[in-house]
Amino acid sequence: MTVRKAGVVALAAAGAGLTLVMLLVAGVYLVAGNLANGVGGGSVGLAKGAVPAAYQDLVKKWGNLCDAINPALLAAQLYQESGFNPRAKSPAAAQGIAQFIPGTWATHGVDGDGDGDRDVWDPNDAIPSAASYDCTLAKYVKDAPGNKTENMLAAYNAGAYAVIKYGGVPPYKETRNYVKTITTLEKSFAAPVTRVDPSEQAAGAIYYAQKKLGTPYLWGGNGTADQGGRFDCSGLTKAAYESVGVTLPRVANDQYNAGPHPSRDELLPGDLVFFSDDLTNSRTIRHVGIYVGGGYMIDAPRTGAVIRFDPVDTPDYFGATRVTEDGAKALPTAV
Repeated sequence: MTVRKAGVVALAAAGAGLTLVMLLVAGVYLVAGNLANGVGGGSVGLAKGAVPAAYQDLVKKWGNLCDAINPALLAAQLYQESGFNPRAKSPAAAQGIAQFIPGTWATHGVDGDGDGDRDVWDPNDAIPSAASYDCTLAKYVKDAPGNKTENMLAAYNAGAYAVIKYGGVPPYKETRNYVKTITTLEKSFAAPVTRVDPSEQAAGAIYYAQKKLGTPYLWGGNGTADQGGRFDCSGLTKAAYESVGVTLPRVANDQYNAGPHPSRDELLPGDLVFFSDDLTNSRTIRHVGIYVGGGYMIDAPRTGAVIRFDPVDTPDYFGATRVTEDGAKALPTAV
């Protein structure tokens, strides 16, 4: 939602620009690939900047503690619990980056950094404790049929007894949603191992955005009538995907987690492209646009400007997300 530092790139004419967009969109469904599986195994890499640099080494190390988890899965849990905020506290008294309640921390908290104490507010203790607790739960349910990672997550949500009783993920809506949420979010924290599938909604999102070309920017703008139909950057991307039935979070740094992350040379029209002054931390992302091909995006750049085409290849280019419906649904409403 923050203004991006970028110069104006003027196209020859609006009509030529729209023709360019539609030619680029025409090929959006022609490339297909596979997402990284990412469940268990411990060898799953992290997507660029998805985990703040301060915690990357901890997540990589402790995400390999047992074969029921991996770094991307651990990252997904931490993001879902706290948005990587080490000072987070919930109304239920859950504390820290991993959101341990005091009773669970007393039993399962570990001294991850070996400094002689167990501090729930210290990620050096809390992240190892989260991984350790996951692996403990995995041991509790190791003989239950089914996927060991899904059973571990179900035990985290519903208790190990329920998993053992039902022979796998129990038939509780909340528990099944929790398992699906974390395993889906995992894909947005994993570095893809092959080219990722194009978004089915991409062409419609671009069609919406290109109709807004020339609309004046408004900080906090969601395109509503009382705002004169104006947008800021993440308001535009949210509305574009909402027009095709995909609900994104409001701010850019959460939109980054709405799907897997193609590399720069794998960008397709419809991908969201992100910009930041800190290229190691997705939580610092401050601008987003919709890629249209040819090195350009449609974006709402800043106060005093209009929705327009801008180049993607700038020094503050952070990365991209290929939005998926499941990925967007998995995102927490507030982190």
